[in-house]
Amino acid sequence: MLELMQNPHVPLAFAALAAFCVSVYVLADGLDLGVGILFLAAPRDDQRDLMMASIEPVWDANETWLVMGGTLLIATFPAGYYVLLPAFYLPIMFMLFALIFRGIAFEFRLQATRFRFVWDIAFAAGSILATLCQGLILGGLIGGVPMQDGMFSGGPFSFFSLLGLMCGIGLLGGYALIGAGWLIWKTVGSTQVFAREIAHAALILTAVMMALVSLWSALTVPEVAARWFALPNLLLLAPVPLATLAVLVAIWRGIWEGAEPRTFLLSLMVFALGLVGLVVSLWPYVVPRHVTVWDGAADPQTLGFIAIGLVVILPIVLAYQAHAYWVFRGKVEPHAGGYGEAAMGSPHP
Repeated sequence: MLELMQNPHVPLAFAALAAFCVSVYVLADGLDLGVGILFLAAPRDDQRDLMMASIEPVWDANETWLVMGGTLLIATFPAGYYVLLPAFYLPIMFMLFALIFRGIAFEFRLQATRFRFVWDIAFAAGSILATLCQGLILGGLIGGVPMQDGMFSGGPFSFFSLLGLMCGIGLLGGYALIGAGWLIWKTVGSTQVFAREIAHAALILTAVMMALVSLWSALTVPEVAARWFALPNLLLLAPVPLATLAVLVAIWRGIWEGAEPRTFLLSLMVFALGLVGLVVSLWPYVVPRHVTVWDGAADPQTLGFIAIGLVVILPIVLAYQAHAYWVFRGKVEPHAGGYGEAAMGSPHP
């Protein structure tokens, strides 16, 4: 095992696993963050009940991937962890508090009567704040983290940038698009109509901000511009933005047409392509432009121990989440008594 962990390809495998966990978190938790972002836009309380019911069986499991991705970063790339944590301490803490706060709001809203609107605001605000914090972290990673003598050399607010703010707004649009696609798939009646109507605005915001973030990154970060526009990379990487454009057009055309899962699945594809673009821009760094995957990896003994744990835990988590989505497949049917009693109906194509 020790000799195997000394193979230079092993850090790449662990980097891929960490990226996989973060990607699954973004795609899975994006749907319930998106529902939260859209929450106050729904015109009626019974529609908000149905929106809550659609994510109630799965939202806790979605955030498991955030914990797993963070744990993998600590264990397998400690050099990246001790630089990135102080660099993004404030947005990470605000994000975690927002996620906790929206979880409290989720449970308290069901019991509230007179002050239910307070928990509506709390749930939406927690979703929006968590998303904006993720955008600030993303923008900081693309822009680069200042280091000196192997340590973070910036201040507590070094994470804040125009690029990060644009990323945050883009994530608001993207998560809202995923959330709208989920509601189109899982709900019926006026709630589904609301989701279809707001999906257009979310799609426009997503497309505009993706274009602005890409342009601003190329103009302000020379390494990103060189990675994407130098030959032969320009020709090799051109399919990524072209495919993204094609998927965005397909979403626009399919919001009112085609199979109901279409908008949701295509919006996930937009995020997947965005993650591919992010990997291209940042590769091969754990701390952008400072610490590579190989330089930041833990010692072989630690990697071997983590590998054993992953072999046991990862299949269990995947099986559990797949089972949860399968058991609660189908449409959410409205019932009296609040979203806690809403039931999944028979599966729909």
